[in-house]
This record gives sequence, C-alpha cells and structure tokens, in this order.
Amino acid sequence: MDPQKLLYLAAIIENGSLIKAAAQLNVSQPALSKSMDRLEHELGIKLLDRGPRGVVPTPSGDLIYTHACQIRDEMAMAEVRLQGEAHDGRVITIAVLPSLASHVIPLAVARWKLDHPDVVLKVIEKRQIELLWGLLRGDFDFVIGQTEFFDFTLDGLMQRVLFRDHLRIYARTDHELFGLEHLTWSDLSRYPWVCPMVGRKQRTVIEKLMAAEGISKLPQPIECGSVGFMKSLLANSDYLAMIPSHSLRVGTDQQLIKALPISDPALKRDIAVIFHERLRLDDVRQALVAHIKEVGMNMP
Repeated sequence: MDPQKLLYLAAIIENGSLIKAAAQLNVSQPALSKSMDRLEHELGIKLLDRGPRGVVPTPSGDLIYTHACQIRDEMAMAEVRLQGEAHDGRVITIAVLPSLASHVIPLAVARWKLDHPDVVLKVIEKRQIELLWGLLRGDFDFVIGQTEFFDFTLDGLMQRVLFRDHLRIYARTDHELFGLEHLTWSDLSRYPWVCPMVGRKQRTVIEKLMAAEGISKLPQPIECGSVGFMKSLLANSDYLAMIPSHSLRVGTDQQLIKALPISDPALKRDIAVIFHERLRLDDVRQALVAHIKEVGMNMP
C-alpha cells in the first residue's frame, strides 16, 4: 500500500467530501479521486461509498482508516523529534503517574534543569495504562510508572526499577477512626472512599484488602485522578483515600490529613522508568532518570 494514498484516504473520510479533502491536501479533486480509484484497485476492495450527500467509508475503509491514522501520527511524531534534535536544546517529552507529579518529579526536574537549562521538557500526567500505550505509539521518550503491566505483555518495552513507593491510608486529622484502638479494614469500609480511576493498580489493592475481610466492594466511591482533589476532599469530609506518602507536603498537608495506623505488605509498589527498546535513553535523558531515582529513594 502506498502510504501517501492512505493519508489521502484519511483526509477524505475526515472531511466527508473529496472537494474539501482536495482543498486541505492542496491537490486537485480529479487527481484525488483517481488516487482513491487506484488504491481500491490495488487492494481489490471498495473503501469508499460516494454519494450525493458526501463520501462515507465502507467497513473495509474504516479498517484501513485506523492504520492510516497511525501512520500519520508516526510521521507527526517523527517531525516533532526531528525539530527537537535540530533545536539547540532539544525537546524531551515524558509521562508520569499523577501521584508522582505532585512532588517527586518536580524536585527531580528542578535539579536536572540546573545542568540542562536549554532542554525543553514536556511533562504529561497519565494513568498507568495510558502511559504504556502512549509509549508504544511513540508519544513519549519514556514514562515513569509502576512495574506491573496489568497482566498483559507489551512487546518492545523495557523497564528499570528506580525506587519503592510507600502507600498509606489517609484521613483528616480529627477523623473518628484515629480514636479506635485496633483499626481493621472492616472499620475502614464503613466510610466513603475517593479512589483512583478504575483499572489503576491502587484501586485493585484496596479491593483485595477489603475482600480479605469479606467486604465485596467499597460503598459508592468517588473516582478521581487528581491527588490534589483527593487531599482537599479528605481534609473537609469523612472520606478516606490511599495516597503515596511522598505526595504530602510538609506543613499544610500534614496539618489537615494524616496516615491512619494500619499497614499491609500490599501497600508498596515499585516505580520504574519504562522505555522502548528501539529508543534507548541518551545521556541527557539518563541524567533526568538518575535525578528521579535519587529523589524517589530519599522520599519518606
């Protein structure tokens, strides 16, 4: 298949019109129409239904369209990377878990920037599964996330553990749970929870710990991807949440919320740098990873 024809196909489907697509692509409408005729002939299948109300893809056209979009995305990413390499300081794009973006990553970036002031750094927050798929698509240079891959294999990705993350169950400082002498998970299940989005590893941990106490599910939890929102909600309600201990700032946070006296070996996770084997980390990126590791290992 001619990649150029696939890009033409994508433009036609997105515009719903040969005329509009031709204008966008800066080619003549007859030439674009002939290009699609040739593509359909080469593949031996019909890709487009052309009618008086416009152009719509056939089921086969929809299938080819998804691959055409991937090709276009790869070309766009390659252009970004080339522009970054041509820039005096280059451009680095990383993605991290929201919980790490509140303290560990900012500290590490501040230290790294002292030695690399001209490098343009883009930091994106994503949940674990989005980190990995984005890395496979080439959206990021590397990601900082959990080591677990949610029970499926992602070919081509490599990981290196950087530090151990400690999770704690937090509540507001005057929560009545602090008055109990022997706290259990059953006690915690009596209160509302704010949890990470469905599918994140932390949510699975909570559910497993509750299940061991015979608790089938959390009572109507709020799902949220923002650590800041979680902390604010805890400070102003009876809600509970599992948050990495390093996410709490010294001072304000510790005056409003604190960790409940309950622990479990499951409340730990390995944080790793994950990257694609065909895009090895250069010295500049390795330096950033080294700072992230150092900051993470020194977190309480």
